Amino acid sequence: MKRLMKLIVLSLVAMVAVAGCNDKGTKDVVPKQQPVKMPSVVVVQDSVKGQWKAVKIAVADKNTHSEKIYTIGIGSQLQLPDSKLTLAVDNFLPHFVMDGTSLTSQSNKLENPAAQVRILEGGREIYKGWLFTLYPTTHAFQHPQYGFTLVGYLPAK
Repeated sequence: MKRLMKLIVLSLVAMVAVAGCNDKGTKDVVPKQQPVKMPSVVVVQDSVKGQWKAVKIAVADKNTHSEKIYTIGIGSQLQLPDSKLTLAVDNFLPHFVMDGTSLTSQSNKLENPAAQVRILEGGREIYKGWLFTLYPTTHAFQHPQYGFTLVGYLPAK
């Protein structure tokens, strides 16, 4: 009887060991690391600094189907009439290029005009990004009532 018991126990141990060796679903899994997003740095070159004083931004009201164009100084902000929105223009690059994490202007020529803007609602920032004249839908900010488009620029001289 003892022999039969030992044989049964050894058989069970062998079956568990064999089953464990054939389990293909228990591989060590190394979690996939998320890429580290480096913050972009805006570099306004000396050939561009002080050469532009303002941009013109068209604000479309989707509810009234109307559009107004506002001139906003670079480094300034404007409270949109009859709304809780404030539009701030941080930078203007006439020839926008991206070089790694650096955003700059390749020249002072109007080749790819872009304005870095912030949109605040009730004092809280709801958008920070770029408006492009040539590509108005690229990274376009989606607001339930308003649409924003860069439509012009004013030189300093």
